[in-house]
Amino acid sequence: APTDPALVLSNGHCLESGFPGPGEVVVDQPSSRTFTLLDASGDGVGTLKASRIAYGTMTDTDLSLYETTSTYQQIEDGYGIEALELETAHPTAGTAVTVASGYWKRTYSCDIDGFVHQLKEGRWTWKDSVRYTPECRTIGGTSGSPVIDDATGKVVAVNNTGNESGQECTDNNPCEVDENGKVTVREGINYAQQTYSMVPCIGAGSRIDLDREGCALPKP
Repeated sequence: APTDPALVLSNGHCLESGFPGPGEVVVDQPSSRTFTLLDASGDGVGTLKASRIAYGTMTDTDLSLYETTSTYQQIEDGYGIEALELETAHPTAGTAVTVASGYWKRTYSCDIDGFVHQLKEGRWTWKDSVRYTPECRTIGGTSGSPVIDDATGKVVAVNNTGNESGQECTDNNPCEVDENGKVTVREGINYAQQTYSMVPCIGAGSRIDLDREGCALPKP
């Protein structure tokens, strides 16, 4: 609702407390992190302040949500900027998307190439990850960027990793594992984590409720 505290989306591996370990889930932790709000041309127009880490994990997905001290309405009134909405359905292959990096103030355009049964990187495993077509040459610093469906303007995923040097299943070199355990390495290909699964977990007042019907995010 417009009067709810605004939520900021990022990756679990972007938490200021460091990478959550496999199986670790962070909920309702205090935070004083700040976020620069950018306008369409990439200029900073204001600063948002977090009140807490509402949710964060690197298990099954690579996701964090910060609750801010501002409401959606206050941000819209003060800066003329509306929040991006989350798509509620699983994305489809072939969808044209834009990865919008606030850190680098640039965008990357490509299609969703397909989905990965398991994406393994170092100690972590993510499920049903989005694989981009090669045109999205995302780089370090693009972590946490929203992946936006060009047709609807809604967020379908959050950018999180890519295979940098062709290694197999190591840090910065995720590998794909299919249902039969076959491992594939795609050097130079980048990935994101779907966000539709978050939607049922967000209740009234922007509260994360992991017991809500349909919520399948990992629990502490």
